[in-house]
Amino acid sequence: MILLFRIASANLVAARGRSALLGSAIALVTAMLVLLLSLAGGIEDNLVRSATTLSAGHVSVAGFYKAKPSDATPLVTEAAAVEAILRENTPGLDYIVRRQRGWGKVISPEASLQAGLSGLDYAAETRMFGQLELAAESEYVKDGGASAPGDFTKMQDQGNILLFVNQAKRLGVKVGDTVTVQTETQGGQTNTIDLQVCAVARDVGLLSSFAVFTDARDLRELYRLNDDTTGAFWVYLDDIDDAEDVMNHYRTVFEAKGYRIMDHVPAPFFFKFDGVSGEDWTGQKLDFTIWSDEVSFLLWVLTAFDTLTWSLSLILLAIIAMGIMNALYNAVRERTKEIGTLRAIGMGRFQVLGLILMEALLLGLMATSVGAGVGAVTALGLDALHLDVGVDAMQVILLADTFHFVVRPLSLVTAVFLLTLLTGVAALWPALRAASLRPVVAMQAAE
Repeated sequence: MILLFRIASANLVAARGRSALLGSAIALVTAMLVLLLSLAGGIEDNLVRSATTLSAGHVSVAGFYKAKPSDATPLVTEAAAVEAILRENTPGLDYIVRRQRGWGKVISPEASLQAGLSGLDYAAETRMFGQLELAAESEYVKDGGASAPGDFTKMQDQGNILLFVNQAKRLGVKVGDTVTVQTETQGGQTNTIDLQVCAVARDVGLLSSFAVFTDARDLRELYRLNDDTTGAFWVYLDDIDDAEDVMNHYRTVFEAKGYRIMDHVPAPFFFKFDGVSGEDWTGQKLDFTIWSDEVSFLLWVLTAFDTLTWSLSLILLAIIAMGIMNALYNAVRERTKEIGTLRAIGMGRFQVLGLILMEALLLGLMATSVGAGVGAVTALGLDALHLDVGVDAMQVILLADTFHFVVRPLSLVTAVFLLTLLTGVAALWPALRAASLRPVVAMQAAE
């Protein structure tokens, strides 16, 4: 094996021109694959970040309350008791927040929009406000100022509302303006509340297009709820990968304590209204989900991009495989006499086969390693530039308004392994041809 390695290395050096050309092509494809995988990782990272900031915790504990069988109100009653159980039975707990939930119309003098209403406690939401960025007025008001007006800290006071850039554009409002929120209460009455825009945040993907935030007390007042009710508990863990195990643990714990539990449906709560309103029960039932359940309607984005990434990669790989096969076939033909000589001095068929494959694998490993490194550095550089996506449709797909690349070690290893393996597979036919040459025939054919 060591001898084959030395001969293969010497052959690659001797044919340095061909090796450099073929290696450059393999490295380029590897770099492109790493870039695509990094962009896919960025989309997934955007989805997780925006989902766990705007729509869910790592684990969400919510439910429905039905005063009569036809109701479907997204409420958790006796919230203090539920929270106490959560705090006592959550391994790896980071923190818990409460979120009031609702749906209503946000009305300005110029326009209106339907939005999901989230009521929060500012003091408990340090994570969310650490993720959001204030937008400059010029980002949502034509001829607006260049400064970043607004103040997130005002969200600790009642009477304020936080909008996102696209919402502010549609409503034609800026910081300091007043909007009216209109909704229907549990009793079927229409209720309204006037709120002042205290801040406009930069969009964080598709989810921010239909989420507005206000103080939880304002939302309880709007829906006429008491202080011991909430829409959901969002549980954040030290490790998000533990979310499903923790969710299943909650189901066991709460059921043992006599709570009624809804069947697990991996969908956001607003997809469940029709089903719940058609069920013949009253009172409270708890619903446990994880973050990916609450944004399941967006998972198609990841699936579609992954499919596109691997489809493009397969096309590139097929082209490269044909190039490798052709180049090595020509190399074998040019080295017919050399192969015949090696066979004549005692090298067996399997050793010749191993030699050609060794050359291909060495070339593949070196080229893919360089390509993966170049791709990773390029991805990190592009991510640092925060390039603007620009096109609204692309923002929906990328779940952000800037390109985001995440370089994961597993992606680098995968790219290097797959393309090195492909190089070896593409070299198999030329290697078999070289191994099948008879010494006398090979030496005569070369003369």
